[in-house]
Amino acid sequence: MSDPARIDVHQHLVPPDLGRAMAERAAALGWPAPAWDVRSAIAMMDRRQIATGLLSFPAPVGAPDDPSGARDGARRVNEYTAEVVKDRPDRFGHFAVLPLPDVDAALAEAAHALDELNADGLTVLSNAHGRYLGDPAFEPLWAELDARAAVVLVHPTAPPIAPVPGLPGPLVDFPYDTCRTALHLAVNGVPGRYPRIRMILPHAGGFLPYAAHRFAVAARLHADSTPEGLLSDLRRFYFDTAISAGPAALPSLLAFAAPGHVLYGSDFPMLPEQWATGFDSGLDDYPHWEPGQLHAVNRGNAELLIPRLARS
Repeated sequence: MSDPARIDVHQHLVPPDLGRAMAERAAALGWPAPAWDVRSAIAMMDRRQIATGLLSFPAPVGAPDDPSGARDGARRVNEYTAEVVKDRPDRFGHFAVLPLPDVDAALAEAAHALDELNADGLTVLSNAHGRYLGDPAFEPLWAELDARAAVVLVHPTAPPIAPVPGLPGPLVDFPYDTCRTALHLAVNGVPGRYPRIRMILPHAGGFLPYAAHRFAVAARLHADSTPEGLLSDLRRFYFDTAISAGPAALPSLLAFAAPGHVLYGSDFPMLPEQWATGFDSGLDDYPHWEPGQLHAVNRGNAELLIPRLARS
């Protein structure tokens, strides 16, 4: 069994004023409506041996045609999350949401969140209303976050395609969109140009570890790139274990990820707790851990990313 001290880098919250909107979004995606409050989150964490949860908001904060609403929405979510963390800094941390694709607003919100709210990192969605993260327009944001050596959670969202009937987007399309944006970032050289940004890909990177060598063929389409270089950039990403510690996915993830780049994630409450126990036991019962490796996944690697969480 793992020690009772996990750091959960992929845990969400639902501010009270957004509960109805999140339920409607979940229904549109064919997914159960998430229910969240501080007390239930801590109870879940105690049951699942989670010492600290890094909270993030996993949905768009404004409509595509309402940049002002997105700015206001991001500020409200981040101020609320900061208050939750302020009340229980021993149990929670904070990845502040950014209102992309408005780069100027995202830069302003990143500065406010990191400098005023003491956020531990930032959250961006895998696509910003259809614009993927390797888009050259986002370059000023990456430059600023590199200068700050920021931790960035790249949370998946629905891709700009029609869903498959009967298959919920979070189940099928979200891992796909994680791969799309990770490869778009790497092909456009973002991880290599901004190596001080620590980007976390949820859900073991979708199917990125499994298909990384296939994706590396994309380098053949660019005269200034090589498959080896593209693979190196893809291995700069960090990966969390949310919904991904299965007997097929976990070996692929551990075979691909760079040392120290695998982190524990729960995806609560977007993934109902009763659906997640098999993934926790998949970590605990995996028979091929090297000495100290499970502890590193549970918390040691996260302590290196966010030193304030390190135990003395």
